[in-house]
Amino acid sequence: MSREWILRVTCPDSTGIVHAVTGVLAGLGGNITESQQFSSPDSRQFFLRLQFSTSAEVSAETLEAELAEAADRFAMTVSLQPVEKRTRTLILVSKAAHCLNTLLFQHSSGQLPIDIVGVAGNHDSLRSLAEFHGHAFHHIPITPDTKPIAEAKLSSLVDELDVELIVLARYMQILSPDLCDRLEGRVINIHHSFLPSFKGAKPYHQAHARGVKIIGATAHYVTGDLDEGPIIEQDVARVDHNRAIADFVQRGQDVEAAVLARAVAWHAEGRVLMDGHRTVVFN
Repeated sequence: MSREWILRVTCPDSTGIVHAVTGVLAGLGGNITESQQFSSPDSRQFFLRLQFSTSAEVSAETLEAELAEAADRFAMTVSLQPVEKRTRTLILVSKAAHCLNTLLFQHSSGQLPIDIVGVAGNHDSLRSLAEFHGHAFHHIPITPDTKPIAEAKLSSLVDELDVELIVLARYMQILSPDLCDRLEGRVINIHHSFLPSFKGAKPYHQAHARGVKIIGATAHYVTGDLDEGPIIEQDVARVDHNRAIADFVQRGQDVEAAVLARAVAWHAEGRVLMDGHRTVVFN
């Protein structure tokens, strides 16, 4: 019997880091099945992600203890998790169903390594979709006057469900700076790529009127700076003058859903490491 692990290391760049880490794993009889590394010339940081197997008798405590000397010597930040671990995820929605539908389908088909602990929305529109897939729906209505109360309920729900990741699946509410700070690195958002040119309602209609040729989407971590958090994934689709507005919207929603799902999967698999205000993604 064996067990598979994911190890992530971030530290100042130096000679001998990989040798030190892999030497520890070899001493424990570990077998590396996937290895990716990056040395940033800008931040002078080194990033390493290893996927490896050990005998079932090797525990996380043993691995961490054996890595401690190398971690101290190279000033490493070390993250270790078993491959089978599923990230406890809360999905937030409003009325648009495309991103939620993709996440729920990929989860049910085994493509997303997450455990969906609930779906919450400021509207009740998507309750039936969530419940069809067997997930509890939490309706937390929000008005300008009740926003602090609603956010307190959301915060309590995060604690109650032991949430590790929040996904804003076209959730049309802005999280407060305090909540963003509290959940830093644990909230992923998706938005169309027309910002800042086409703001507000119906951005695809605005884009169609201006004759844009590329539709895209960006998935990023949420920070107190609206839509300016570290980018995880982006993609585009080409359009032209033959496309009706409905086609623009459909193509845009397809890209949004795909980009968000990839970002969630990469986060859950430990493939996203922070390098200042940007990310290193080992996909």
